[in-house]
Amino acid sequence: MASQKFSVFLTQLAASLREEKGPELAYLLKPTSEHGKALVKDFRGNITRQSLSHYEGSLESPWDEIAIQYVLVVNHCGKKRATEAFKEQCTLLSLFLRFFATNSGWTLPALFSILRDLRDLAFDADLEGVSNGQEGTASMEEAARIIMKAFSNCVTDRQSPIQESRKWGVYYVVGLILKCYFRVKRISLSKNILRAIEANPDIPPLSQYPRAHQVTYRYYIGMLSFLSEDFAKAEQELTQAFYNCYTGAHSNHERVLTYLIPLRMFRGHLPSKELLQRFPVLEDLYSPFIHAIRTGDIRTYDASLDRFERRLVDLNLWLTLERARELCIRGLFRRVWIAAEKSTRIPISMFHAALLIAGQEEMTAEEAECLVANMVYKGFMRGYISHEKQMVVIAKTDAFPRLADRPAPFAMLQ
Repeated sequence: MASQKFSVFLTQLAASLREEKGPELAYLLKPTSEHGKALVKDFRGNITRQSLSHYEGSLESPWDEIAIQYVLVVNHCGKKRATEAFKEQCTLLSLFLRFFATNSGWTLPALFSILRDLRDLAFDADLEGVSNGQEGTASMEEAARIIMKAFSNCVTDRQSPIQESRKWGVYYVVGLILKCYFRVKRISLSKNILRAIEANPDIPPLSQYPRAHQVTYRYYIGMLSFLSEDFAKAEQELTQAFYNCYTGAHSNHERVLTYLIPLRMFRGHLPSKELLQRFPVLEDLYSPFIHAIRTGDIRTYDASLDRFERRLVDLNLWLTLERARELCIRGLFRRVWIAAEKSTRIPISMFHAALLIAGQEEMTAEEAECLVANMVYKGFMRGYISHEKQMVVIAKTDAFPRLADRPAPFAMLQ
């Protein structure tokens, strides 16, 4: 049965294309919209590609096919068939890219919307697949592959005036691809997309793109740097992502701070109580470690590592927090120095005794001496060890430099 609402939908599509209204086109192709649900309901029958075939030719190609695909996607969404909806959305995107590749940047809002829906449907399809005993990331991997085609179409626009160029979609599309790679744990594939950006010097500077595109890109560059242990770059990118993030995006702030806090800790900048109170999840995770660092309480620090081990491993943070344990040892040794009335000569045995009291019951005097030497080498304390006299000779001034003043603190983590 012919649908009156579908005829209206076709008219609206034609008007959006004729008047080059990108946001309106994006709205019309949203699979979860009310007009989409009403459109499917108006057919009152079994919706198949064959039953819609007589609408072919009702709009200029490929828009007649895109309109039909849209109905199929909405129909599957309404019936909770995520895998089928995803497959039809893949076809819809491929058809749209045929049009997109020969048009200017006015089509970007529609592209962004279609890509976002594709990713969401891929996520739902994978969940559906897992519930049916299938591989868990096949749809998201397919989504990343198809979105990569959209990236190519954005980068290769060399005909449109720069203000109307498809190149203004580059970083939004890259952000979506990186989200997919992180989701399916295929992070190594990110190198390909980053190389593609570097190989195209005619892409406008990142600073000229919308702030939301910048924040997403910087977050993922920061995360890639963090995972490859380029901590200095990770801190730089995540800091910029945090301060440029929309103030109301609480979950995004929390996501960035999850990794920025430990990076800042290495540089001696411990988060304030006020900041942590704004993020209860992070307060629960980091407060025990921060308190232990401030007080030199190694026992509490080690207990927190054990308590949060599963969570830290899942976040790729366990090794980072384990390394930050040195900050706790520095705090303990500083308390020894204060207890010795800030003497410039302190027996190694005092540091050894402090470590034993702090819960390191099996530590030998030789291991304690090695730990002191390591603290000196890494710039946590200034001085030297007289092995013969079993004495630590500590500098008269600035014996325990501020953590933030240490040269290249991240280099010491390698």
